[in-house]
Formats: sequence, C-alpha cells, structure tokens
Amino acid sequence: MHDNRNNDQKKKTAVLLTNLGTPSAPTAAALRTYLREFLSDPRVVEIPRLLWMIILHGVILRVRPKKSAKLYQSIWTDAGSPLMVISEQIKSNVAKSLHATNEDVVVDLAMRYGKPAISDALNNFQQQGIENIVVLPLYPQYAGPTTGSTFDAVVNEIKKWRWIPSLHFISGYYDHPLYIKALANSIQEHFQAKGKPEKLVLSYHGMPKYFLEKGDPYYCFCHKTTRLLVEELGLTSDEYIMTFQSRFGKAEWLQPYTDATLENLAKEGCQSVAIVSPAFSADCLETLEELVHENKAVFIEAGGKEYHYIPALNDRADHCQLITELVTKQLQ
Repeated sequence: MHDNRNNDQKKKTAVLLTNLGTPSAPTAAALRTYLREFLSDPRVVEIPRLLWMIILHGVILRVRPKKSAKLYQSIWTDAGSPLMVISEQIKSNVAKSLHATNEDVVVDLAMRYGKPAISDALNNFQQQGIENIVVLPLYPQYAGPTTGSTFDAVVNEIKKWRWIPSLHFISGYYDHPLYIKALANSIQEHFQAKGKPEKLVLSYHGMPKYFLEKGDPYYCFCHKTTRLLVEELGLTSDEYIMTFQSRFGKAEWLQPYTDATLENLAKEGCQSVAIVSPAFSADCLETLEELVHENKAVFIEAGGKEYHYIPALNDRADHCQLITELVTKQLQ
C-alpha cells in the first residue's frame, strides 16, 4: 500500500466517533444482515459458540428480523435511521468545533455493526497517512458488549497494518462533569416545560447479570452516573428510581426491570413519571420505540396518568461540547 507519510508534513491526527449501528433499511432482509453481525459477536452473547450458532441461525434469524423490521418502520424517518442521522449531526458539530482550533484534524463516524464500518474508516485514515488516532465510542458507561467490542473491532483492523499509528481509546465518560451537567440541563429543561413528575425514572440499557458477576463494571458505572446526576438535580431518594431496559432471552438481567417498575409504580398510585435513558448518547430503537411507546403503554394500562420521555442528549450543544472536550484532551 502506498505510504503517504513524509518527514516534512505536520503530524496528521484523526478522531473516530463510533456508535452501535443500525440496519440499512427497515426491512426483514436488512435486519437479518444486521442482527447476524450483531448477535455473532462473542462480546454480546457469551453462550458456547457452537450451541449459540445453532440457535442463532436455526431460530432467531428466521423469526426476529421480521418482528424487528416492523419496530424499525415505526421510528424510521425520511432522512433514514434516527441513530445514524443524529450521530452524523454530532460528528458534524464536533468537527466544526475542533476545526476552529485545528484544521488538520480529520473527524469521521463509524458503526460497530453495519455501515459505515469501523474497518472502512480506519483504512481511510491509513490512506491519508494519519499518525495519531483518537477513538471515542459514544457510550458513557463502559460495557464489554459495547465499548469493549468496539476496541476489538479497532484492534482487529489495525493489527493487520505494517505500521501502527499512535492510538488513544476513550473507554467511557460516565462521571465527566460536562456529561452530568448536560444530562441535568436536559432534565431541568423538561421539568420547566412539562412540570416535575412524581417520579423520575433513569432507565439504563440492560445486561445479563452474568456479565456483572464476571467483572463487567457497567452496573457500577451506571450507579455512579445516577448518584452524580441526582446530586446535580438536588433530588431526594423518593423522587427518582434507577432501572434497566431492553432485555431478551430467558437469563436473569440487571434489575430492577424498567417495564415491571413502571407497572408497579402505577399500581402503587404514582400518577406521573418522566423517563430518561442516560446510557444512550443518541435516540434509537431502544428509546424511540421501547421507551416512547411500549413502556408508556405499560404505565398507562396499569393506572398511570402522565408519562413523558426525555430525549437522549443527541446533538445538543452541551453534549457536543462534552464530546469535543473529551477528544481535545487526547489531542493535546
């Protein structure tokens, strides 16, 4: 491969922002391709490989794509997948901020599963003679299936290269003051617009309990985010509750479960809730369908009256400032 580096040019630096990924279209065929890649990752499913491949190809990929396609159809926009559209907006805003002080920084976006692929983005960096790469997975709380898996994908590509550039991998920002402040800002703005609910529900993405028992720190990081956030908001212990969503399969997952909690709150007489998901940097299927619609139905059917979803931080200015700050620190 042609080497673009020479001794006279400035050191070239690149920033790669990553997110989980999305199917290319809200169709069963596109979902089958996406789910095959996602559910084949040993970081995501830790069942013995041969057994899992039989289950995955024999059962799940025959049934789940059609169901998932219907859910994606309900959130798909004219511009495409919300996760992709929002992630592109974040990238654009961060690039603009970085270029204000350093025009030589290349900023790109990649997805762990699907397109644009991490390997393609890294190969583009290689073609440009990039000597310094900062990778920021947009997951505030480190988890093996998200951040850890992203590191695997980065290393699996770069280990094929003859020359290895400097690599800076940011593994999380669950307690960063600017992250906590941005979350608090978004919640306070919602309270001002819609009124303060009886209960604020902080719903994090779930994970099999087995992962925690094996040493994954995600659960602990979620608790730290919650503690810092409620301190920033000045909430008392009876004004909020922390839960976990998006479980599938028969294994026990991190508890308490979001849907069961909402049902119990309503049955106990709680009339109004606002729900936010601090683990998501951008709105996606798990927020726009699961939290906006599914869980609202659970709460209302159990007797609740008022249910509001507070959007992810998305391309808010304070969120983009946080991301810019995280990568700038590494660039220095």
